[in-house]
Amino acid sequence: MSLAAHLEDIGRSLVEEQLTHPTVAGIAEGTLPEPIFRSWLEQDYLFLLDYVRVFARLAWQAPPAHLGDLIDLAHVTYHEELSLHRSLAAEFGADLDGATKGAPCAAYTAFLLESAASYSEGLSALYPCMWGYSTLGALLARNPPEDPRYRRWVDTYADPGFAELTRRCAQMIDEAGTDPARAEELFREGMRHELAFWDVPR
Repeated sequence: MSLAAHLEDIGRSLVEEQLTHPTVAGIAEGTLPEPIFRSWLEQDYLFLLDYVRVFARLAWQAPPAHLGDLIDLAHVTYHEELSLHRSLAAEFGADLDGATKGAPCAAYTAFLLESAASYSEGLSALYPCMWGYSTLGALLARNPPEDPRYRRWVDTYADPGFAELTRRCAQMIDEAGTDPARAEELFREGMRHELAFWDVPR
């Protein structure tokens, strides 16, 4: 079994735990109160800005075979994911420019940026976000919410193109030669941050 596949095996029960979180369940049902999703949007917007910086920091260290992929990941995050957030922000009245990081967002981005000081470790640390959202999107798309705004969010992460980027990230982890024990430690910590991130500031 490859290292990335091993990490995914570890992560499946942790994704199931996210599915039961009230914020995720509310998105799935299309019943999440707007103020909660608005707050989540603001936090995730700030998170994604730093996520782009994580990709950029890793790109500086990347072997030639991975450099283009990291640039693609940064580009998609900045131009497509953040575009989704801006369009949803207009519909939910989110203040993206005026938002400040809550504790879960600050802790998660600090963890990712610190981990990215090491190329192989940074890939393992960021994989919970890539793989976790791709997996959540696929699961939620089986019975998507009727509210078109929440459905658009689900469709973004269930998109085959996003799944393909996730698979390439898995290949890069396998090729980076990360110590398996350290990769598992970082992956588990990232998954803990993923769960905590759904506890949005009120």
